[in-house]
Amino acid sequence: MARIAGVDLPRNKRGIISLTYIFGIGRSLAGVILDRAGISHETKVSEWNDENVRVVSQMIQDELKVEGQLRSEVQTNIKRLMDIGCYRGIRHRKGLPLRGQRTQTNARTRKGKRKTVANKKKVTK
Repeated sequence: MARIAGVDLPRNKRGIISLTYIFGIGRSLAGVILDRAGISHETKVSEWNDENVRVVSQMIQDELKVEGQLRSEVQTNIKRLMDIGCYRGIRHRKGLPLRGQRTQTNARTRKGKRKTVANKKKVTK
């Protein structure tokens, strides 16, 4: 089992796909990493030898922010936006979408489950 940056990479998948399991690494960056390490994109992680795992791990550790370090930086950036009270920070605080999406009908992912508001009951005579 290849363990890079605290993440167990799936052994039965190609290297370019397996590297995307690490937070902060997408398809294109995974391709660049494998090219620089001299590993074929089609090679499965189970076929990597110890040297390949070591080279990829060292490259990621030295040159990239991934996993916990990246997550904490993102959280710090969001907290900074909320502290200065800018538009995006206020939207974060309220739990609404940030980038101009409509909110009257959609935005359920960001707003959460619907909260039904009941009508006033009519007074009976």
